[in-house]
Amino acid sequence: MIDPLPRPPALISSLTQPIADLLSLKTLPLHGHEVLLSFTVYYLMDGLLAPRLSAQFFSKTYSSLPPRTKINWNIRVVSTIQAIFICGLAFWTVVADEERKNMNLAERVWGYTGALGMTQAFAAGYFIWDVKISATNVGILGWGSLAHAVSALLITSLGFSSPFVDYKRPFANYYGVAFVLYAISTPFLNLHWYFDKCNMTGGKAQLVNGIALLATFFGSRLVWGTYQSVMVYRDILAVLHQNATNGLQSETWTLRSGVMRFSDEEVLPLWLAYTYLGSNTLLTVLNFYWSWRMIETVTKRFRSPPNKKTKLASE
Repeated sequence: MIDPLPRPPALISSLTQPIADLLSLKTLPLHGHEVLLSFTVYYLMDGLLAPRLSAQFFSKTYSSLPPRTKINWNIRVVSTIQAIFICGLAFWTVVADEERKNMNLAERVWGYTGALGMTQAFAAGYFIWDVKISATNVGILGWGSLAHAVSALLITSLGFSSPFVDYKRPFANYYGVAFVLYAISTPFLNLHWYFDKCNMTGGKAQLVNGIALLATFFGSRLVWGTYQSVMVYRDILAVLHQNATNGLQSETWTLRSGVMRFSDEEVLPLWLAYTYLGSNTLLTVLNFYWSWRMIETVTKRFRSPPNKKTKLASE
């Protein structure tokens, strides 16, 4: 399935090509405009739109917040909008991309379609912003948030190719779009936080939202996410086994199709397998840790007086 958006302008292609050549990001020039657009929109949303709109529509609450809390408020505005957008885009790609549906083992590991690249690009733009905002606000968001942002950006960037000269082909685009669906629970997490700041702690609205939060987090991250992690472990280990037993001459990897047009000989370096699986494992561990924190926090809202609030785990 081709990228439904227009190709990048010549100026953006000329600017991204040196970066792509330097970092061996083979498909980045095809989606550089989408990465740049995504980062720019979220950067402006955080610095301009979120503060102004929040001050206009939540003037009493927003104006009374300390500076640190305002930063968190603005960040959550951005992450809520991004989650709704990227999950809608990822779900559409999973449903509509017939080439993705028909991928075999080799294609799931090295295959590429324009729609997958587009989804990865918009996600990468957000995670670049997320790394920046997490690094500059570690005291507010915590080191877990920064680790999550870096791991997510690393996994997303590998969809364009590898930032190492000895591996110059897309990697795991098939699974990248599946892991994007982690963000389904993010709007409910942020709403839960906003209810606290708007003095609605312990109310029916927060209760309904809390149930939705736990259900979507459990479904998207612990069930769907863990299943996809098992599948990507299975595929990567299968490829490593093929490399060890058949080497470069395996007929499994010599077949070519449209989705494999950016692949050369398909040998999976151990460092790449360990890096990808390590990052994925870190995200999975964080998901289970945050699920425990989330259950504890949500239930405390309805066991304690409204004025005794517990800090909600970051997502």
